[in-house]
Amino acid sequence: GERLPGAEALRRAGLSPIALEAKEGLALTNGTSLIAALSCLAVHRAWNLVLAADIAGAMSLEALWGTLKAFHPSIQRVRPYPSQAECAAFISALLEGSEFVRPLHSPYVQDPYSLRCIPQVHGAIRGVVSYVKGLVEVEINSATDNPLFFPGEELVCLSGGNFHGEPLALALDYLAIALADLGNISERRLTRLLDEKANGGLLPPFLTKEGGLNSGFMLLQYTAAALASENKVLSHPASVDNIPTSANVEDHVSMGALAADKALKVVENVETIVAIELMAAAQAIDFRREALGPSVKMGRGTQIAYNLIRKEVPFIAKDELLYPYIQKVQRLVREGILVKEVLLHAD
Repeated sequence: GERLPGAEALRRAGLSPIALEAKEGLALTNGTSLIAALSCLAVHRAWNLVLAADIAGAMSLEALWGTLKAFHPSIQRVRPYPSQAECAAFISALLEGSEFVRPLHSPYVQDPYSLRCIPQVHGAIRGVVSYVKGLVEVEINSATDNPLFFPGEELVCLSGGNFHGEPLALALDYLAIALADLGNISERRLTRLLDEKANGGLLPPFLTKEGGLNSGFMLLQYTAAALASENKVLSHPASVDNIPTSANVEDHVSMGALAADKALKVVENVETIVAIELMAAAQAIDFRREALGPSVKMGRGTQIAYNLIRKEVPFIAKDELLYPYIQKVQRLVREGILVKEVLLHAD
């Protein structure tokens, strides 16, 4: 994980710098190569983030005494989007054995949208990430230089437009919009955890016992709301913009590098929102355990996530600085530690 100058990194690896040949320098500095590189990072972090949000949603479902009816395979079968079914199955697996959720035959038949519609919303976002991933895989295995040479063909040298970043620019704008909505639904679940009227008095206001003296998790919701609002601005598509350059020869450009930069910023913001939801869900689980008893079981996967969070963040009994805890849970999300541990030990 250490960052080094390129020359030193090559020396330690026992490698020599590549001697560039004709056209290779331009290919490496082509703006489309930058877009492709940033797209790879964005897709990798986005897929990890989608799974982390599923874990957060499952913990919130337990904290809010939700039902698993909405995740039943029969519901997914009659609207057969593959990503929706995959999300529902993953949530069900995470919550296997949970005694925090409502019994399937409970008279309370359904939950608010932010819980009940996780397969439809998270699933749709999964689909977007998969779609963008497919485009990125095509891109990084493509020739985007200009001109291109085709030895042995009738026209050996062809000048074209494979350098244009439009395929990725449009996809990255799509990705930013989808991930912004992932942050929106996470923030809505967070708010429900903190608002006693929204959760029916199941949890204390702002997840603190002494609401008159302590703000509890109130300002964490402020933070999540601010980030969700910023994402709405960042979701404005860069690909619809265009300023001609090069004496009007380059008269239509993709703005793909800006689209990639915005998408990565949205990823970072949503990583923080999901980290805050995870913190709040763990706090809420502790309150519910007080009411249900110490022996009540969490789900097979959510228990692993809870344990991981509690290694970094204690139960917050009274007001204290919370941003160091946010950063710790954000690291669990951003570096893939949360998802890796849950997938490794929940199977």
